[in-house]
Amino acid sequence: MNEKSELRRLLKDLFATQLLAVLAAQTEGQPYTSLVAFSEADELRYLLFATSRNTHKYTNIVRNPRVAMLVDNRSNRDSDFRNAVAVTAIGEAEEVQGLEKDRLVNLYLAKHPYLEEFVSSPDTALFRVRIHDYKVVSDFQNVVGLEIVD
Repeated sequence: MNEKSELRRLLKDLFATQLLAVLAAQTEGQPYTSLVAFSEADELRYLLFATSRNTHKYTNIVRNPRVAMLVDNRSNRDSDFRNAVAVTAIGEAEEVQGLEKDRLVNLYLAKHPYLEEFVSSPDTALFRVRIHDYKVVSDFQNVVGLEIVD
């Protein structure tokens, strides 16, 4: 198995086991972070999350769709310095509409069925982040990248 395949498997496994990500957006040039429930879609090309339309993150993303998402498996123990994996996904967020939204909501709810009422609300937006690049950090300082090409 080549390095790229192994990296894809690591990402898929990590995303399958982690429920939350840190979303980084911008507000007037200042970073702004939020915890979001996320899921992966379409062979790592997208990460999905939902948010109310009356949140700072919604407003920030509408103004500037460039975002980053951090997913990790830390346990908040000293062993994390050897064992934790952290992934930064860099991309652009867009609100999903129409038939594509129905398909992606189903993927999202397969991971987060307890959020069905929230996601079904007319006040909730489902975002798809088109990933350009993943940066994977392991062993506290080993960094490898995976570029996503459509």
